[in-house]
Amino acid sequence: MTISNILLEKLHDKSLAETSGFINGKRINEAKSGNRFDVFSPATGERIATLPDLGSYETRLAIKSAYIAQKIWAENTGSERADILRNLNDLILENLSDLAIILTAEMGKPILEAENEIKYGASYIEWFSEEAKRIYGDVIPSQQKDSRILVLKQPIGVVGTITPWNFPNAMISRKIAPALAVGCAVVSKPSEYTPLSANALAILAERAGLPAGLFNVIPSTRGAEVGLEMCHNQKLRKLSFTGSTEVGRILLKQSADQIKKLSLELGGNAPFIVFADADLDAAVDGLIISKFRNAGQTCVCTNRIYVQAPVYEIFAQKLAEKVKLLKVGNGFEKDTSIGPIINENSIKKIEIHVADALAKGADLISGGQRSSVASLFYEPTILKNATREMKIAQEETFGPVAALFKFETTEDVIQQANDTQFGLASYFYARDLNKVWQVAEALEYGMVGINTGLISTPVAPFGGIKQSGLGR
Repeated sequence: MTISNILLEKLHDKSLAETSGFINGKRINEAKSGNRFDVFSPATGERIATLPDLGSYETRLAIKSAYIAQKIWAENTGSERADILRNLNDLILENLSDLAIILTAEMGKPILEAENEIKYGASYIEWFSEEAKRIYGDVIPSQQKDSRILVLKQPIGVVGTITPWNFPNAMISRKIAPALAVGCAVVSKPSEYTPLSANALAILAERAGLPAGLFNVIPSTRGAEVGLEMCHNQKLRKLSFTGSTEVGRILLKQSADQIKKLSLELGGNAPFIVFADADLDAAVDGLIISKFRNAGQTCVCTNRIYVQAPVYEIFAQKLAEKVKLLKVGNGFEKDTSIGPIINENSIKKIEIHVADALAKGADLISGGQRSSVASLFYEPTILKNATREMKIAQEETFGPVAALFKFETTEDVIQQANDTQFGLASYFYARDLNKVWQVAEALEYGMVGINTGLISTPVAPFGGIKQSGLGR
């Protein structure tokens, strides 16, 4: 396959830009179907790579090889697995710059954000490398005097992962790290928009000493076909998926006959609540992180911003001042804050949400249109006087649009915040401790950020409730 010279020229270690699939330690350069697909830069529209378009046939091969390799891997001690994962962590950090360049090239986020994502992904590798040594069982007193009950924890087997494009390094790292640490093998299907980050991770895993067959990568545009194989294949015992609620429902149905174990991190509609007693400057800073990081394209991204009436206007003013400082541009350019939207369909959805809000009475404070930088860039946008009838209140926008809703009472805002089928992440700012406990327990979300806009960390459970997913 091919890789763009534009990308290669930026890399210190050009071998990290790999355009094959990985099955049982071997590079797969041709799909059985003969099909290939291109990866384009969302910032410039340039083709940066061409890869084999693997499908169900290659997925079966990967699962079969993983099934064999996993049996041997599981016999290793926790310390032996930990050593290899620690090697992988070190290699990721040693190659931080190149990994960030690959990431920015294929999905567009600012290079500093890309570097932070690489570090964040590595932190999961490090954390679970240490946990590999601590897979404790238990001894339980029996109802009979002459016996005891011994509980052992054993690896489930082969794990399938399906990951999105918005965090192409960290999403995979977060899934493969615990699986490999406990003795499982992995078959990973990355997004067709960002397969190069997955391949680079597979190369480093190989260099770290991970045996063949334990981390397989299936680059593909045929997500439904690959997903169906993972759901139906009896040798694959668990599937971990991050993506839309719609696709999550399909995978759940397809896995039902197998009673397959699933972890699902699905859609969100995160509220961000600012109470009148909050530190408004801190709340604005937290909102900038939560709303505009990765151009608003995160699963835990703030979608609805509720501000209590007495501080509504001053908060809007402070937010507008900060948003003016955000620079829209190519992720490789200095001081860029907002990179491109991933594709045309995504940016059209943003335009529909903004147009619908304006038609239903919202006021445009800033932005509200595509940027002049290039076709897939959208200006950071602030809308005031948003209401629950608008699409932006009901659907995940997945873009740099901050819609401000006004509320009067705590009871009212809790009702509005919970009025959604989703329950992934939520945020609020307040000083009153009684209110903090009241609101934190009342919000129907898997994760609640209190006086912070950044909640993801390897040391805390991550996941949603309601139709935002299953498991942690």
